[in-house]
Amino acid sequence: MLQTAIEAARRAGRVIAERYPTERTVTVKGYRDLVTDADIAAEEVIIDLIQARFPDHTIVSEEAGGSKISSDYTWMVDPLDGTTNYVHHHPVFAVSIGLMKRGDPFIGVIYDPLRDQMFVARRGGGARLNDVSIHASRVTNLGNAIVGLDLGHTNEVRKRILFYLHQIAPHCGTLRVMGSAALAMTYVASGWLDAYFHIGLKPWDTAA
Repeated sequence: MLQTAIEAARRAGRVIAERYPTERTVTVKGYRDLVTDADIAAEEVIIDLIQARFPDHTIVSEEAGGSKISSDYTWMVDPLDGTTNYVHHHPVFAVSIGLMKRGDPFIGVIYDPLRDQMFVARRGGGARLNDVSIHASRVTNLGNAIVGLDLGHTNEVRKRILFYLHQIAPHCGTLRVMGSAALAMTYVASGWLDAYFHIGLKPWDTAA
């Protein structure tokens, strides 16, 4: 299952990277919420591979939807996390594939195709970047911390985040808006960010 997740992420990443320099077909699926032909194509690659190898597993995916957790194994797929960045050629986005075992996180794979960075984690096995162990930051003082965040789509969420920013910004080292929650959390796992916060995430954003 881990190798399937890695292979699916690489295949999807190849699709995304190949289409990155060209013009995108963009659809607005909600307020400040975009989907492109690359999202759909990458998602199809991932779902086809998982279904071929594990036909009895459940798949929940951002664009295709899917059932809720209803089997021993449920795949949570975000084929392109950071679509707005992607549309604007801002090079911060990733493929995110998480596997839940009886409702608990079991395997996580997040792939940055532009940098060929494959983040992999499995329960009890730690986290790795391109097969090298990674570790979270040891910073304990907020005043020295780089804190990542994202703003969310709705005005309500943004207002709440801005309220929290008023509490955090005067006390932390600096802030970074990422545009890809999945990639931001790999940066926390790697120690490149000391912390990350968001209050409007979906299961496919966080599972991996």
